[in-house]
Amino acid sequence: MIDVEQLNTWSPAEAQAAFLRCCGAVRWAGQMTARRPYRDEHELLDAAAEIWQGLGPDDWLQAFAAHPRIGDVEGLRAKFAATAAWSKAEQAGMAGATEDVLRALAEGNRAYETKFGYIFIVCATGKSASEMLALLRDRLSHDPQEELRFAAGEQAKITRLRLQKLCS
Repeated sequence: MIDVEQLNTWSPAEAQAAFLRCCGAVRWAGQMTARRPYRDEHELLDAAAEIWQGLGPDDWLQAFAAHPRIGDVEGLRAKFAATAAWSKAEQAGMAGATEDVLRALAEGNRAYETKFGYIFIVCATGKSASEMLALLRDRLSHDPQEELRFAAGEQAKITRLRLQKLCS
């Protein structure tokens, strides 16, 4: 891992790539890169939250698209190699999930994508597969605008955790 001082010394392209591993929204990563140097991790995390709050639905959807579906192990390996280790750790609660829960998650993911037009985003760290399934089912009752804001909040949590991993 790196520290914030090291992050400050990277080229813009290197910093942008690192930030994109934390959040797939290109405008967010570009603004994070442009704001360097950061004094410390606290300033970095504050900037991340502030920039995220200033973005809109198109940016949020771009960030969501950079994630594998909850429980999609094959997609994790293939499409998301740059963040696979982080995603695998974040989705550690999937280990030991029963076939019924995995099947229900797959069905729930399809229903969610049909209703909202993007994948189910949840900060999965520390959650079991059953907990994620319950959250997915609950969030299916949201109206589209409410859910988009809720999903953006989950993305902000994921981004914060990934930035902390990047800088630890």
